[in-house]
Amino acid sequence: MYDNLVAMRGKKRHSGLDNLLDLDGQVLVIDPNGKFWVKFSVKKVKPIPEKPHGLDYSLTLHDGTGQRLIGFDNAHAVQSGSGPGAKRKKEFDHKHSHRTIKPYEYKSAADLLTDFWAEVDKVLKAKGVI
Repeated sequence: MYDNLVAMRGKKRHSGLDNLLDLDGQVLVIDPNGKFWVKFSVKKVKPIPEKPHGLDYSLTLHDGTGQRLIGFDNAHAVQSGSGPGAKRKKEFDHKHSHRTIKPYEYKSAADLLTDFWAEVDKVLKAKGVI
């Protein structure tokens, strides 16, 4: 993860992380009719086992009624694995899709943004918005 760091103004910075952090607090209407919007909450935190990447984040897509359609966050633990022989462990990074919650493998801030926008596009296409 740290291989992509570059020096800027004497500090080590990562452009994907900077882009993600810059979105904190942003609410963006993303369709011409104003019925779908995304919201970003991203904070740097001290790395802990549950958030080893040092971020507390929530990226969500909502419809015109405010219902969350897609969400990527690490606000609470979710179980991974299923079936009688599966190994079960708690993961904090996860994806909400309608009423389903599945673990999400966080790789980098840039990948998180790419994965989020890909899911947003998929939902908007399914709804005939794009």
